[in-house]
Amino acid sequence: MTDTTELRETVERFWATAEARDWDAFADTLADDVVYTLPQTRERISGKERFVRFNREYPGDWHLRTERVVAEPGQVVTWLRFTVGQEETHALTFFTGDEKGNIATITDFWPEPYEPPAGRDHLTALTERG
Repeated sequence: MTDTTELRETVERFWATAEARDWDAFADTLADDVVYTLPQTRERISGKERFVRFNREYPGDWHLRTERVVAEPGQVVTWLRFTVGQEETHALTFFTGDEKGNIATITDFWPEPYEPPAGRDHLTALTERG
């Protein structure tokens, strides 16, 4: 099992190299048999080569910024801001590591914003989107 600090540093390097489009360094953060899962679209990508290609070919001039990282032994969670042009969305990503300190699994959630249900305005305040 990967210790907390090592996997956290690997995940931070994963996002930094993705933003920099440094695909060789990005690949170096991954286990050869990494599994990437998107529960909302039911997609799964297995293997380092396919996952790197998936990211390399992702359309648009996108950028990401890490908002928060939470780490414990063997797993890390990140909250990101992801922008393409004027559009911004958030993502929550769950990582596990292998015994070598590489990323073994990635589960990505891309929630869609929606309006709050009626009848709660006396209890809540709306925040700015973004």
